[in-house]
Amino acid sequence: MNKNLLLFSFLLFYIVGFGQTQEPSLDNLQIYKKYSFKELDETADIFYNKGDFTESLKINIELLKKGLESKNNYYIHQGYRNLGYDYLELNDTLQAKESFKKAEKYAKLSKNDTAKALSYMDLANVYAELDHNYKKAFQYHDKSIVVFEKLKDSAGIADAHYNTILTAMDAKDYNKAYIHLLKARKLNDFNKKHYNYIGIDVLTGEYHIEKGNYKLADSYLNKAIESAKKEGLSLELESAYLALSRSLYHQNEFEEAYIMRAEYDKYLEQNLRNVNNAQTETVSAKFQVSEYRKDIEAAELKNQLQAEIVKNKSNLNTILYVVSAILLFLFIIFLLAYRRRKQLVEKLRRRNREFLEAKQHAEKMSRSKTEFFSTVSHELRTPLYGVIGLSSILLEDPSLKGHENDLKSLKFSADYLLALINDVLQINKIDANKLENHTTTFNVEDLIDKIASSFEYMRLQNKNRISINISEKVPKVLKGNVIALSQILMNLVGNACKFTENGQITISISPKKVSPTKALLCFEIKDTGIGISEKDQERIFNEFSQVDSENYSYQGTGLGLTIVKKLVALSNSKIYLESKKEEGSSFWFNLSFDVVNKAEKKLEDSLLNKKLLINKRILIVEDNRINQAVTKKILEKNQVICSVAENGKQAVEQIKQNTFDLVLMDINMPVMNGLEATKKIRAFNTTIPIVALTAVEVEDMRFEIYNSGMNDIIVKPYDMNKFLQVILRNLTVFYSGKMAPQFF
Repeated sequence: MNKNLLLFSFLLFYIVGFGQTQEPSLDNLQIYKKYSFKELDETADIFYNKGDFTESLKINIELLKKGLESKNNYYIHQGYRNLGYDYLELNDTLQAKESFKKAEKYAKLSKNDTAKALSYMDLANVYAELDHNYKKAFQYHDKSIVVFEKLKDSAGIADAHYNTILTAMDAKDYNKAYIHLLKARKLNDFNKKHYNYIGIDVLTGEYHIEKGNYKLADSYLNKAIESAKKEGLSLELESAYLALSRSLYHQNEFEEAYIMRAEYDKYLEQNLRNVNNAQTETVSAKFQVSEYRKDIEAAELKNQLQAEIVKNKSNLNTILYVVSAILLFLFIIFLLAYRRRKQLVEKLRRRNREFLEAKQHAEKMSRSKTEFFSTVSHELRTPLYGVIGLSSILLEDPSLKGHENDLKSLKFSADYLLALINDVLQINKIDANKLENHTTTFNVEDLIDKIASSFEYMRLQNKNRISINISEKVPKVLKGNVIALSQILMNLVGNACKFTENGQITISISPKKVSPTKALLCFEIKDTGIGISEKDQERIFNEFSQVDSENYSYQGTGLGLTIVKKLVALSNSKIYLESKKEEGSSFWFNLSFDVVNKAEKKLEDSLLNKKLLINKRILIVEDNRINQAVTKKILEKNQVICSVAENGKQAVEQIKQNTFDLVLMDINMPVMNGLEATKKIRAFNTTIPIVALTAVEVEDMRFEIYNSGMNDIIVKPYDMNKFLQVILRNLTVFYSGKMAPQFF
C-alpha cells in the first residue's frame, strides 16, 4: 500500500471521541467560531479521515485559537498536535515538526497524562516516517502504551497499538506487527464506530499477504472495503483496493486483480486531487495561524508582563526587608569591628615598638657577635700562626732531631686549638647562612695523605694504625669545595683517632658514578674504637652532644659531627652511621666533584713548580714580629728575596721606591691598616699582585678585601704547601698579564 497515504491517514484517531457524525457546512469559517473545543476537535477529525486536509486545517486553526485565548495548555497541545498531522499530509515537514514540538511542550505544561501519551505517540510516528529511526520510534510507542494502560484508556491503548502496527509494517517487522494487530483488534471489538477497525482490517489483510495467506487476506480486505464505502473513507478504500489487487495477482486471478487495480487508481486520483487542493490553500491557512499566534503571543506577553510586575514588586519588598536586615546586621558588625580594630591597632603599635626594640637589640647583638668573633679570630689565630709556623720550621731543622717529639707535641696542641677555633667559627657561619662555596683544584691522594699525617701524633699516642684505601677508578685530580671536604674529613678522622686505642682506622674512597666530567665518590671513615650505642646515634649530631666515656680524656666541644652533618647537607648529601658498642663505628657520605682534564691538570702542576719562586722579590707587610719571622723563613727557604714593612704606611713608601713581584698584606695593623694601604697602592700601581695574609674571619670582610684592590686571600694559620700555591698562582697570573682575584 502507499506508505504516505496509509501511515498518516489514521495517525490522529483518539482525541476525545467521535460522537459527532454529521458533517458541518463547509461554506463559511464563521460557523466554526461557534463550535466548542470538543466539537471542533471531532469535526476536524472527520475531514482529516475523509482526506479533506484543507478543511481540517481551517478547523484546527480555530481550535488552536480557542486554546490560546483560554490559556488552556491541554487545548493548545491538541491544536498543535492536529496541525502537525495536517502539515504532514500537505508535505510541509518543517511546519509539522515545529507543531509537534509545540504540542509536546504544552503537553508537559498541562500535566495531563493523556496529552503526554499522545505526544509520545506523535514523536514515535515522526521518528518512523520522517527519520526512519525505527528503534527510537518503538521506544516512544512503548512509552505511549504504558501511559494509556496506566490510565486504563482502552481507546487510547488501541490507537497506540495501531500506530505501532504501522511502524512495524514499515520496518518489515511482521512478527511485532501481528502481536499488536491481535491486541488492537481485541480492543476495537467494543466500538465498531471507531475508525481504527477499518484500518486494522486493511493492515491484517496486508500481513496475511506477506505471509502468503491470500484467501484470508481477501476476506479482511473485502470487509474493510465494504465498511469504508459506508463511511465514505477514500484513503482506506485506496489502501484496501491496492492490497486486494496484490493478493489476487499472487493467486493468478489477473482479471479480478486488474479490476481492483482500476478501483485503486480511481481513489488514488481522488485523494491526490484533495491533497493538491489543500496545498493551494496552505499559504492562506498558514498566514491565519501566524496571525492568530501573533495576537495570542501579544496577549500572553501582556499577561506575563503583569504577572512579572506583581512578582517583581513582591520580590522587591522581600529584597528591601532582607537588605535592611543585612544593613542593620552589618552596621552592628561594623561597630563591633571598629571597637575591636581600635583595640588591635593599639596592641599592634605596642607590639611594633617591642619588635622594633627587639630587632635593634638583635642587630646590635649580631654586630657585637660578629665583632667578637672577628676579634677572637684575629687574636687567637695570630699567635697560633707563630706557634704552628715556628714549630713546622723547627721540625725541619736537622739539628733539633732530639727535640722532635716535643716539637710535634707543641704543633699538635696548636693544631688542636686551631681546629677548636675553626669549629666554633664554622658553626657560627653555617647558622648565619654566610658559608660560601669556593671551588679549587686538588689532588685526592695528596689531600688524604695530609689529613692522615696531621693526626700522626695522636695516632702514635693511642697506638693506632691508619690505612688509606683509594680505588684506582677514582680520578686523581678533582675540582670542588676542598675546604668543606677537608673539614668534614678532619672531624671524622679526628673523632676516630680520639675514641680508638690499639685499633685500626681506615679511610676509604670509592666511586659511585664516574664520567669524563663528573665524579660521585663515597667517602668512608671506619674505626675499631668504642662505638656508639643505638640510642646515642641520633643525638650525637646535635650541637654540643658527646658520647659518654669515662676512659677517654678527649671530649672536645661536641661541634664536630654537627658541622659534618651541616656541611654534607649543604652539598646536597647525607651522612650515614653504622655502629655497635665496643665494636667500632663507620661514617660514610657521597659527594660530587668535577673531574679535571689534562690541560687543567697541566696548568695546576705548573703552579706547584717552586722553582718559579727563586729570586722573586716579595714584600711582607706585618706588624707582629713573630709572624714576620715565620713568613720570612718560609719564603727564604724557597730562595725568595724578602722585605718587611711593619705597617701600611711603610708598605706604600717601599713600593713607591722599590720594585716587588708580590705583596703579602696583613689587614689589622697600626698607623695604616692593609685595606687603606692597598687603596693607596692601587692609585699608582694597578698591576702588582697583593695577597691578604690575615687572621681575621674572612667571610665577614671578603667584599671589603677585594673592593680595596687585593687579588687573593690567605687565612692564617695556613698549610705551607697551600700558602706557596697561592703565591705561585698569583705570580703566574701577574706575569701572564691577567690579573684576577682568587681565593684560597
